[in-house]
Amino acid sequence: MNSQQIKALDAAYVLPTYARFDLCLIEGSGCRGKDPEGNSYLDFASGIGVNSLGWADPQWAAAVAAQAGKLQHVSNLYYTQPGAQLAETLCQRTGMDKAFFANSGAEANEGAIKAARKYSHDKYGDGRHVIVALENSFHGRTVATLSATGQDAFHQHFHPFLPGFVHVPAEDIAALEAALTAEVCAVMLEPIQGEGGVVPLDSAYLAQVQALCKAKDILLIADEVQTGVGRTGAFLASQKVNLQPDIVTLAKGVGGGLPLGAVLLAKSCAHALGKGDHATTFGANPVCCAGALVVMERLDDAFLAAVNDKGALFKKELAALPHVADVSGDGLMLGVRFEDGVSAGDVLNAAMARGLLCLLAKDRLRLLPPLVITEAEITEGIGILRTVLEEIK
Repeated sequence: MNSQQIKALDAAYVLPTYARFDLCLIEGSGCRGKDPEGNSYLDFASGIGVNSLGWADPQWAAAVAAQAGKLQHVSNLYYTQPGAQLAETLCQRTGMDKAFFANSGAEANEGAIKAARKYSHDKYGDGRHVIVALENSFHGRTVATLSATGQDAFHQHFHPFLPGFVHVPAEDIAALEAALTAEVCAVMLEPIQGEGGVVPLDSAYLAQVQALCKAKDILLIADEVQTGVGRTGAFLASQKVNLQPDIVTLAKGVGGGLPLGAVLLAKSCAHALGKGDHATTFGANPVCCAGALVVMERLDDAFLAAVNDKGALFKKELAALPHVADVSGDGLMLGVRFEDGVSAGDVLNAAMARGLLCLLAKDRLRLLPPLVITEAEITEGIGILRTVLEEIK
């Protein structure tokens, strides 16, 4: 099928909930994809941070195919080797105690919310259930995770939202302290607010949040769905700022391209969820876990150091481009704000027309390339952006 035929079929049968870019992709390798007409695209998006090893990584694809040929699904009624091994690896890499596997970031955050509420209910009884989240945050598209999300733009049409969520401004420790009433069981935050415009939280602020939570026995939930799995040059963004959350949520890059999420619980609350408290049919799917184990193997210290180096190069080159006001983010999670009068959406579309795929986050161009991107590919993409921006008067 050509691009027009695919688009027509999609328009006829797919619920139109996505404002898709005008592009079809049919195959890829590493950081390069192709459309049905054979046009090539350099990828600075990685499926919104999902394809951590790029498209069709040979080692990853071989592990996925081998597992699919043996056991593609059994449910959590039985034990499987890939799920057990992945849980061990994730706990060892993060210093957490237990893992629960889900299928997406939203599901992981749902699990974190339930774990926090169950912990407080078991210890303190009824009435201690409120989750404090930050304004400008994003935690998912389910009703509960939308309730946790601190952006009005996502709160249209779906009222009433769930009670038990309070939002305070980021970086305002006084506002947070005032919100930590006797009804609060957890604080939920992203170390870098991704959908909010690639906004890093200050390390000093995060340290204060952690201290307040520890003093009041309030659990700290780090939503690392976008920042985790090496995206910022450490396995967790929390590790770069010495944050020690009680609960960490992962998804996106952890499966290397297959749907997989995880809730990781520290020893402080690992006992909160027991038999029957939470479940999911597809969680710890053996094929997804087999792919994730390849990602884990590849993300060693040298790999993460390279992500930091590539991120520093990226940031420096972006900052030197015409019309760039500032560059935010860390590692290979970057946001570019342009001067007044220059639209990030226009830059994205012009870059795509020249073979470069990017993303948006509010008023910023968002860049989440595969972690395996080379310096030569970064330079190539920067060249495309330079051409686009030089054409803007």
